[in-house]
Amino acid sequence: MEKLHSLSLFVNLLPAELAIVDEMLHERHYIKDEVIFDEGEEGKALYIVADGEVLVCRQGAPDSGRIATLGAGTFFGELALLDDAPRSAQVRAAKNSDLIVFFRDDFVSLLDTHSRIASKVARQLARHIGARMRELALKVGAHQHL
Repeated sequence: MEKLHSLSLFVNLLPAELAIVDEMLHERHYIKDEVIFDEGEEGKALYIVADGEVLVCRQGAPDSGRIATLGAGTFFGELALLDDAPRSAQVRAAKNSDLIVFFRDDFVSLLDTHSRIASKVARQLARHIGARMRELALKVGAHQHL
């Protein structure tokens, strides 16, 4: 619970609210080099790295197509909570990793049963996506001016 509360996604939740969300989360273990999801696959869940490290890369190109490496305390696949669009990259375990999975169906259920909690999570999710978009815009802008 403490680890969850330290994540930006859940930082505004009260202990009782966090306990409700915790009941909807699922733990998964992945061994080094195991694919978590493939590029083009329908997004069905957000993943939180509880322990270990994951690699975000182009499909089947873990070395030449490396996009990012994410460690404990980070999350990825967040757009899957909002829609069922295809994944834009492959993610695989860079080390043996323990992940916490929040499925879209559980998030939708949270919206129906605990709208205040879902609203807090959605607000943090929007902030996170906005920050990523600004970061990407800066990178693209810097490359266009070179």
